[in-house]
Amino acid sequence: MEHHTASTTRNETTLLPKGGMRSFLIIWIGQLISLIGSGLTGFALGVWIYESTGKATPFALTALFGTLPGILLSPLAGVVADRWNRRRIMILADTGAAFVTLTVAALIYTDSLQIWQIYLVSTFGSIFNTFQEPAYSASVTMMVPKRHLGRASGLRQGSQAVQTLIAPLLAGVLFVTIGLKGIIVIDFITYFFAVGALLVVHIPQPKVSEEIAAERGSVWKEAIFGLNYIRTRVGLLSMLIYFAFANFLLNISGALMTPLILSFADARQLGILQTILGAGMLVGSLMMGTWGGPKRKMSGVYGFIAIVAVGAIITGLQANAWVVAIGMFVLISAVPIASGCSQVIWQTKVEPAIQGRVFAIRRMIAHFLLPLAYILGGVLADSVFEPAMNTGGNLAPIFGPYIGTGPGRGIGLLFIIGGVGLLVVTLIAYANPRLRNVEEELPDVLPEPKEMATAPAD
Repeated sequence: MEHHTASTTRNETTLLPKGGMRSFLIIWIGQLISLIGSGLTGFALGVWIYESTGKATPFALTALFGTLPGILLSPLAGVVADRWNRRRIMILADTGAAFVTLTVAALIYTDSLQIWQIYLVSTFGSIFNTFQEPAYSASVTMMVPKRHLGRASGLRQGSQAVQTLIAPLLAGVLFVTIGLKGIIVIDFITYFFAVGALLVVHIPQPKVSEEIAAERGSVWKEAIFGLNYIRTRVGLLSMLIYFAFANFLLNISGALMTPLILSFADARQLGILQTILGAGMLVGSLMMGTWGGPKRKMSGVYGFIAIVAVGAIITGLQANAWVVAIGMFVLISAVPIASGCSQVIWQTKVEPAIQGRVFAIRRMIAHFLLPLAYILGGVLADSVFEPAMNTGGNLAPIFGPYIGTGPGRGIGLLFIIGGVGLLVVTLIAYANPRLRNVEEELPDVLPEPKEMATAPAD
């Protein structure tokens, strides 16, 4: 990217607004409060689904409907993030998500909530999140100094950790006192914190260079631009393929975490184990937020994804709360660091003015195997592995002596298979020199804030 220096026109400035990191923190706090509200509803509905069906497939289908729209709409969302004001996009997306929650509240208050309606809710929630994510990620690049991008990524991961840590505990208490209806109302109220934070901050828009402006045309043309940008940078494309297979292997079983736990525990223990999951993510996020990751970010990607794989294997070993807790903690604590290292590479190698399009395509490619993972996970668990790991099942004599037999052991075996597969994929990815050396092969395009030209935010 061309570096712009002194410019004193009315419509652009050479400096990010004072308090850019402060603006990021305000947005982050608003999103955190909203995420906690969503976590309360997610926990409550997860228990409701399992109690209503006793099957793993509805969890997989809920995850599928919560992911597929994002994959299909990512190119459009990326173009929107680069064409229009990113702060306004985030406000509209949060407002839409609030109305989705309001719809759930109406269904619950009229006692008409059904499983298929949860699939619809997941679909619309995914659509709004799809438009918010590239706008949010690209906005962080414009607000946060380059040297603090790793820490900002850690904080963003940390908000998810706090959600996982606090929401199950709160949900358990609130269920007893105000019930599911009250929880939904609280979730709706938390969206006002997210929108309110966005209303009081300034998010600078990147100045569009003449070269990038010349590429503008139809939405389809701009979406293809993001794809071509990645395709011509082999290291970035290789990283996306690596993450696509990693996401696939983890999520064949990952969406079945709740039925795995409920196969040997009750809702109270589920809440405790999910809190441990949140604690693991919080530890990893705090580590990334204070450390910023290793100097060579690809070393962090390889190393911590390998740790994720080990955690998945441990999780599936026994139908024991302590074993599952250790495995979940190891797995989830490594995720924020691996993801944070990857995020920094993308933020420093892609021009800010096109990050909306490029990050959207990045998300689409990295997640394009998730629908298959969710479908396979639910079908394999209910129709193949669970029956095969019951007493007398086909796989029970082979794996039963090591991981046990009975309810949940088929899902446990899926966790182990996914973890072993992820270790193999990581070794293959490490053998790819274009991926291993992506930081050296591609130049940094992101200057420090004092060198970064911006266009007016509003």
